[in-house]
Amino acid sequence: MLVLGARCLRRIGTAYAGTLLLVQSRRRQILTLAIETSCDDTSVAILEKRDHRRSSNGSSYSFPSTCHLHFHEKITANNSAHGGVHPIVALTSHQENLAALTAKALHNLPNVQSDDGDVSPIPGSTITLHALGRPAIEKQKPDFVSVTRGPGMRSSLTTGLDTAKGLAVAWQVPLVGVNHMQAHALTPRLVSALNDRADNANLAHEPYPAFPFLSLLVSGGHTLLLRTSALTTHTILATTTDIAIGDCIDKIARIVLPSEITNATSEISYGRLLEQFAFPNGSDDYNYTAPTTRAEEIARKQTKWTWALPPPLAETRSGLKSRSMEYSFSGLGSAVKRLCDSNPTMSTPERIELAREAFRLTFEHLASRVGWALTSLSEKGGQGQDVKTLVVSGGVASNGYLRTVLRSFLTARGFPHIGLSFPPVELCTDNAAMIAWAGMEMWEAGGESGLGCRALRKWSLDPLVEDGEILGAGCWKRREGHDD
Repeated sequence: MLVLGARCLRRIGTAYAGTLLLVQSRRRQILTLAIETSCDDTSVAILEKRDHRRSSNGSSYSFPSTCHLHFHEKITANNSAHGGVHPIVALTSHQENLAALTAKALHNLPNVQSDDGDVSPIPGSTITLHALGRPAIEKQKPDFVSVTRGPGMRSSLTTGLDTAKGLAVAWQVPLVGVNHMQAHALTPRLVSALNDRADNANLAHEPYPAFPFLSLLVSGGHTLLLRTSALTTHTILATTTDIAIGDCIDKIARIVLPSEITNATSEISYGRLLEQFAFPNGSDDYNYTAPTTRAEEIARKQTKWTWALPPPLAETRSGLKSRSMEYSFSGLGSAVKRLCDSNPTMSTPERIELAREAFRLTFEHLASRVGWALTSLSEKGGQGQDVKTLVVSGGVASNGYLRTVLRSFLTARGFPHIGLSFPPVELCTDNAAMIAWAGMEMWEAGGESGLGCRALRKWSLDPLVEDGEILGAGCWKRREGHDD
């Protein structure tokens, strides 16, 4: 197994932790092409990162920000006939669309030109694009290729990984296999870099949020609360014991939504439909007040329809799990199903109330464990007091009501100072831009992947989990020319 040297492992594990430990590249920009195919989204991105050195006349470069997305598109497989992601449909979509998206991305690579306009490109640093009936175009060659290695559906991952390997070999550049969940956790740092204006930037400035921070990764396949201490140092504080939160919300949506809504759309992310159904006027419909005590939080709240949903884990046998650091969503879904089965002619207003209650209990369940984690870390002194931000990412993070519940809940429980960082909606779901950024952070820290790396269906972020943390997956090696 190819591994990084011990000192380089420490370098990657502590990069950006407190101070910038990276050796600055001699180049004025870093360019990567990224591929994401972990599930049913085929996505390609081209990301460029520049430093902020000034030109010879003292003026800033005209580049608008620290980072720039030259290209970012995705195509989602049409799984509407299956009511959810079908592995073969997803694989077929990747096979049909990935090559075309990649070809389109190549035409959006930066043109070959120097900062001063009079210096020839470095030999081997360009690629030539040929189009029928048009003159050849010289484009900047990516410094490396970033690609999702896992976790995800192995067949889908392999399609993207094999394409990325082919590009890396053809261009003779390194490959960086990215952990999909690490990329979600780092997405707010990408947003920070994209918004960091070059005229105000500082070379020692670290993207926001600075390490350490808490990460709440919520999607159709994952529910994880992590303490992200450094680039590759993540500790799982809580995870689901049954189904992921996104899966739970989608299942509740299929039960609660009137058939005329589900039959009229090809959308399979029913959670978004349920949010629109529950809150047609957006935040004006929220009317949310956070519980100030645990007793108030777990008490069943009877509605005008005389039913009350049970809060997750609040009524477990002997109460042993009521305060456990874990998530459980299947019980809530079962309660909703029983309620709807007992009242098949349920009116639309009652269904709206049921959807709102399901959202409230699901999101308060998330928030309660975040609050306990913050309390525990604070009691440990310095280790916890340096956590100032909660990053919320993954597909469910696009839910506006979740944002309201988390902010109100944490404030009511004594954590108004904890900042909440949500990526833009378009970066919450699976996308290649976050893969490009995570690849760039790993590459700058000195890591690259061997060409023998394989797709990983499971790939934990926590070193205590059996399937291995980020650096424990194998096939990592120290990037040539990077100081150890």
